[in-house]
Amino acid sequence: MHYQEKQQDLFATPPEYYLVHCISADFAIGAGIAVQFNQQFAMRDKLKAAFPDYLADWQAQGRSYDCLLEGRVFNLITKERYYQKPTYQSLEGALRLMQEICRQRHIRLLAMPLIGCGLDKLQWPEVSAMIKTV
Repeated sequence: MHYQEKQQDLFATPPEYYLVHCISADFAIGAGIAVQFNQQFAMRDKLKAAFPDYLADWQAQGRSYDCLLEGRVFNLITKERYYQKPTYQSLEGALRLMQEICRQRHIRLLAMPLIGCGLDKLQWPEVSAMIKTV
């Protein structure tokens, strides 16, 4: 996969691109760019309908990361609750799960914001290097 950084409206990318963002396992989706994903794609309702017991399952299985593909949106789950902060390890785990889904489904085009670096406070140089590695 070719890596390129661009500054543009994420939601104006062509429809053949899959979009990526980070959320919490409680599907709160109440702040940051996740709000725009929810407005554009009704993501909270779709996730709650597709995974009604997700948080309980997350807790029972002791997860620290996951990746849920809903439509053309990859939801990287990097923390249990909206008010928590992800770790570099949870982000990398979610990215690796996304990588596997991309391989299985032959997905070659992704667009994402500076994931984990807004409200989640991770540092872009480290996240960018991780994305390139994964």
